[in-house]
Amino acid sequence: MKIPKNFRTYCPYCKTHTVHTAERVKKGRASSLTRINRQKKRQTGIGNSGKFSKVPGGDKPTKRVNLRYRCNECKKAHIRPCFRASRFELKE
Repeated sequence: MKIPKNFRTYCPYCKTHTVHTAERVKKGRASSLTRINRQKKRQTGIGNSGKFSKVPGGDKPTKRVNLRYRCNECKKAHIRPCFRASRFELKE
């Protein structure tokens, strides 16, 4: 799927249609303090690891594309619900 890098769309901050720049959202670093990481640390010692002993499944055929739309007027960004695409490209 190809979408243009700059296009006119609604800005919820300006409350009007302005030119926006689309940028792909990069994944942040995972925190070591999440609930699931604390559960894994607790599950050490003798015996079965329970739900942590399962083999993780494979990847899905399509990935969700997260985009951040930045307004060129007020420079604020908003995120819309992401969509699935097998191939994704931002064109000039």
